[in-house]
Amino acid sequence: MPISSDLNNPRNFITKISRYSKMVNIPNSMTILDELLPISIEMAKRNLKGIRKFTNPGVVSHNEILNMYPNFKWVNFTLEEQAKVIVTPRINNKMDAFKLKMEFSDLLPIKESLIKYVFEPNKKTGYFA
Repeated sequence: MPISSDLNNPRNFITKISRYSKMVNIPNSMTILDELLPISIEMAKRNLKGIRKFTNPGVVSHNEILNMYPNFKWVNFTLEEQAKVIVTPRINNKMDAFKLKMEFSDLLPIKESLIKYVFEPNKKTGYFA
């Protein structure tokens, strides 16, 4: 689930879920693009080979993200209720970012990365005013 600091981008996961009034509350692995895209360039420079999960360490739920989003209101519903209103089934996952974290020790856990790369910059720009 890609997340960037551009909360106006319709492909941004946070932008998508902020448009829903109901959602499920399931923890997932997510990728903060503002942090990981520079890492991808460094990976190419180092000629790193092999498989790495390209995600921030840890998981975060929809509720945890929206609790960071000022004044946002929503209602949770069950997976069964969600299945009745979506066209394509959703996949929930927890990926192990151990190999990436071993190579890039400064890689932040998902919740810290959300604050640093998404919510703090948007507070400074007045997005949440």
